Amino acid sequence: MLDTTQSAACGFDAERLARIEPFLRSAYVDGGRLPMAQLIVARDGTPVCSMRCGTMGEGREDLREDALFRIASMTKPVTSIAFMQLVEQCKVALEEPVTKVFPEFANLSIFAGGGSGQVPFHPGKPAGPMRFVDLLTHMSGLTYGLQNRTNVDAAYRESNFDFARAHLDSDEFISRLSKLPLEFSPGERWNYSVSTDVLGVAVERISGMRLGDYFRQHIFEPLGMTDTAFGVAEGQADRLVDAYQYVPGKPARLIDAGPTSKLALPGKFDSGGGGLVSTAADYQRFVTMLVNGGELDGARIVAPKTLHLMTANHLPGGQDLTQLSQSLFSESQNAGVGFGLGFATVIDPAKTLMPASKGEFYWGGAYSTAFFVDPVEGITMVFMTQVYPSSAYPIRRQLKTLIYSALTDSRA
Repeated sequence: MLDTTQSAACGFDAERLARIEPFLRSAYVDGGRLPMAQLIVARDGTPVCSMRCGTMGEGREDLREDALFRIASMTKPVTSIAFMQLVEQCKVALEEPVTKVFPEFANLSIFAGGGSGQVPFHPGKPAGPMRFVDLLTHMSGLTYGLQNRTNVDAAYRESNFDFARAHLDSDEFISRLSKLPLEFSPGERWNYSVSTDVLGVAVERISGMRLGDYFRQHIFEPLGMTDTAFGVAEGQADRLVDAYQYVPGKPARLIDAGPTSKLALPGKFDSGGGGLVSTAADYQRFVTMLVNGGELDGARIVAPKTLHLMTANHLPGGQDLTQLSQSLFSESQNAGVGFGLGFATVIDPAKTLMPASKGEFYWGGAYSTAFFVDPVEGITMVFMTQVYPSSAYPIRRQLKTLIYSALTDSRA
């Protein structure tokens, strides 16, 4: 099922690329660590390695070519691109305070204790102004309940902000969020958070469209991404793979069967931070647009200079995430990696201890999906599977190692 037809013409060793499928099968799929795996590696938009193995899930058929996956935080780059489209139209600016769109955030404070059980949060000092750039860079002071560190995280879990699709609409989400303290004053530190969900609501309020409708009109339809949406369309649930959870030392445990998933039901909230369902082929079109500098097949999504701005390191003083991050969890390695406007970006390849190019950018999803874009080499990768959490296995590092070890014609 491995296709490496174009590999030699694109500067890859076909025999070395052919190591990938048996590795995935023996190390992950055959032993039940991953239920399935689908991979597309391309150079300059031309696939050089395309493979899939495993099944759709518990007692189901072999993995379909058009299988649907929960891409979770791989939604974030799409939301960030959508927001930057509005920046390009001067409907909003990165340096503007978020209160331009969210008056609910006018009186934010910084966490000063309390908030446990019946104890209210202690009054904290007023937070500095939060700007839209702080949302894009995860330097807003917001958090995720899954960080599991402070009482602020616990309050996020009580409101179920991380999984708001079924029980909150956009305005309710912002209203509840605005009543909680920030972890820190915006711009001071980096913390993986619901920032991109807030950014998605900003897209809705500025455009006057629900986020899924905006995505469809301004990103998905122009790119020909016909299978990407919030939730699963009627009659398509059989294409959704089963989702699993990692269990140490045992095969992964089923947590959401595709054919009966609630993702087939209408949702109240389009999560810009993690709500999309997509296919490997669709997301391949998205990353091809990125490696092309914002354009695909005549459809211009963002300008090249906008994308350069998004993939530059925006952490203060050129720092990497080891110096500025306080997160217990994110979809990024920290050493040698900065953060841009919606993407992690490699600023020092040597410190990552992996093959990489300076300026490479990437992200992943909680169910172990991942992508990267290397604009120096013109290489993109889209990897799909469905095991939570993404920190369970070193699969991303291993895939990068296998891919770059097959590259024979480097442009660096």
